Amino acid sequence: MNVQTLFVSMLPEHLLLGGLCVALVVDMLGRARAVLAIAIVSVAAAALAAVLLALGGYAAATFPGQLSVGPATSAGKAIVLLLAVPVLMLSRDEFRDARFALLALASLYGGCLVVSADSFLTLLLGLEILSLPVYVLVLLAMQRPDSAEAALKYLVLGGAATGMLLMGASLLFGWSGTLAIDAFGRALGAPEAMPRAAVGLVVSAFFLKAAVFPFHAWAPDAYEGGSVPATAYMATIVKATVLLAVVRLFGSEGLAPATAMLVAVPPLVSIVWGNVAAMRQASFRRMIAYSSIAHAGFLFFALLGAAGGRFQAVAFYLAAYGLASVLAFAALPREADDVAGDRLEALKGLFQRRPFAAVVLGLAMLSLAGIPPLPGFVAKFLVFRNVMAAGHELLAVAGLVGSYLGLYFYLRVIQYMFMSPRADGVEATATLRRYAFAASLACLVPVALLTVFPGWVLGMLR
Repeated sequence: MNVQTLFVSMLPEHLLLGGLCVALVVDMLGRARAVLAIAIVSVAAAALAAVLLALGGYAAATFPGQLSVGPATSAGKAIVLLLAVPVLMLSRDEFRDARFALLALASLYGGCLVVSADSFLTLLLGLEILSLPVYVLVLLAMQRPDSAEAALKYLVLGGAATGMLLMGASLLFGWSGTLAIDAFGRALGAPEAMPRAAVGLVVSAFFLKAAVFPFHAWAPDAYEGGSVPATAYMATIVKATVLLAVVRLFGSEGLAPATAMLVAVPPLVSIVWGNVAAMRQASFRRMIAYSSIAHAGFLFFALLGAAGGRFQAVAFYLAAYGLASVLAFAALPREADDVAGDRLEALKGLFQRRPFAAVVLGLAMLSLAGIPPLPGFVAKFLVFRNVMAAGHELLAVAGLVGSYLGLYFYLRVIQYMFMSPRADGVEATATLRRYAFAASLACLVPVALLTVFPGWVLGMLR
């Protein structure tokens, strides 16, 4: 390794770290309002660097055995960082100080390390750098009475996931004598009890991180207790990073029948339970939490497919799901009473009050539901095509039936906005927030790109 390789291969991380250092200095000088602009510029620059590295096919072992970069890892970083830009824009309407931007920059640095990790040491380090600032992001929503409880639940269960990952890594080390993530791939088909237990613990840890049934209980409380930008960050950035790490763990290895059932059954139950539970929610954020539980099931379902198409299916799904989720949060009206504004009833008659917000939110709901020709449909099609191609036709049919359950609550939101009279006590002349409007536009452009040119995007993800 030379200095040039270190600089080029970790250019996105360097830009994030440089932006974080500059933002800290600017904040200490009393210019807190400039911190967000610095954060957005540094994240956008890091995303551009990742895109260029991916398109250029750049590959290097930055720290052999610990961290490496290739076109797939750079593409994964680009997705995570591009999703972070509108989330940062969205945060200005909630936070006037520098706390959210600084914590997000630190968390994104950890996310980039996770995507490039070649060993469980680097993976664990990246996950902790990613997660610790997010616990604080949930706590920042002090205008909500349950934010402290939500942050505590997230912290405790996040610690439990770390413990399971450490135990699984230690068993893998005892079995293989190495902490390289390649050992996980070899353990997938091993007949011994120790590697099987290690695989179960590691997969369970990521189930907990991604809120997959039965490790999903923290998500509704954390999503509801956090602020809108914090919830958007958890639903998109954290989930995207975790799933990209899972794809890297499974690598090019096929799945033994026992492992296939481990990867298939909890996600399938997660799809059904997430969609059914979302039907009963009166809170928008809580509904999105259960929706994210169902989408996490779809993402893990992609692991059942052929190894060659896993990354493409997961990456496209993360891009489509992440953009639709951020778009929904950006278009969500904000009321003076945060708790009352989060009720689904507050969306009644939204088209008469804020037509642009209603149309954008409706577009996001249709994409999350998987209605063609929106990106959500293409994303689900890719997952089920790969699952069926791998010979799991029955599981694919069950997952497809489970996905139809989600149509009810997504269409209910649209019915509230376009077909219901305006809710009592809601301002009729309120306008869309400026930074939320900018975040909406930042999401609409790539959504249009994924809708019109999905084949071109998929070609870039090969």
